[in-house]
Amino acid sequence: MMLRAFFQYVEIRTKVASVIPFTLGTLYTLYRYESFSLKNFIIMFISLITFDMATTAINNYCDYRKAHANGGYNYEVKNAIEKYNIKKSTALAIIFILLTIATIFGVFLALNTNLVVLFVGAICFIAGILYTFGPIPISRMPLGEIFSGIFMGFIITFLSIYIHVYDAGILSLTYNNDILGITMNIREILYMFLISIPLINGIANIMLANNICDVEEDIKNKRFTLPYYIGEKTALKVFEILYYIGYVDIILLILLKILPFKLFLMLITLIPVRKNIKVFQNKPSKSETFVISVKNFVLMNVCYIILLGISIFMK
Repeated sequence: MMLRAFFQYVEIRTKVASVIPFTLGTLYTLYRYESFSLKNFIIMFISLITFDMATTAINNYCDYRKAHANGGYNYEVKNAIEKYNIKKSTALAIIFILLTIATIFGVFLALNTNLVVLFVGAICFIAGILYTFGPIPISRMPLGEIFSGIFMGFIITFLSIYIHVYDAGILSLTYNNDILGITMNIREILYMFLISIPLINGIANIMLANNICDVEEDIKNKRFTLPYYIGEKTALKVFEILYYIGYVDIILLILLKILPFKLFLMLITLIPVRKNIKVFQNKPSKSETFVISVKNFVLMNVCYIILLGISIFMK
């Protein structure tokens, strides 16, 4: 199978939605805790990317099998299995290999840290599979935006921080004599959640934009997503508000002195982001304007990462 076919099957271009939270979490760890484990960094990166590719492949395979109509927006172009005539056995083998690699490295990471990583990783594994597979996949429900935002925007960020400071008393699990004990630093975990909000909302908006553009085709394929229930007009308004919440969150974190003052420069991105929002609202189209949601996510959060990185070197 051609490498191009594989990359389209796993949608390698979309992995930025995993890499950005992973990078931000790492930089936040360096800024706030001044801690870094290269071994844990590499292990988690491999597990994260392979699992992300696996869940995307599962989604594409399920869509290929379950699609009732091929007359939407270039279905034969969108789905790599159809476009490159990938054999079903090959498609399934890729999924199995990727899941195996992700699991092995996930276990290595848990053994190198503690029970929290094992527990959270297992939840992510289950959620990732249920997101695209099963009688009623999460991606076919109005919960998709919430799940994708929380798991990719917050959980990835949390784990990318935690693997470096797992022994700092931020969160720990103990199991003795059939008693499960949990201790956590609520303030630090709350801060981790707050620094993740621009990521959570940006990732949720990528899925929301996708569902807005695909609502008619999704109905044909029995996918009843959030725009189906709240309507296109309300969905487009939610799309706009989520971005603004991200900016308000950054300002709040700066005022609380959780993030450095330099992050105020991130507000400059509000100008192109707001312009992009209006373009999408005026013409939501998978082929023409959907990419705006990805551009906004990258623009906001790459700026976030760069400014935080600069602050680390100037600290």
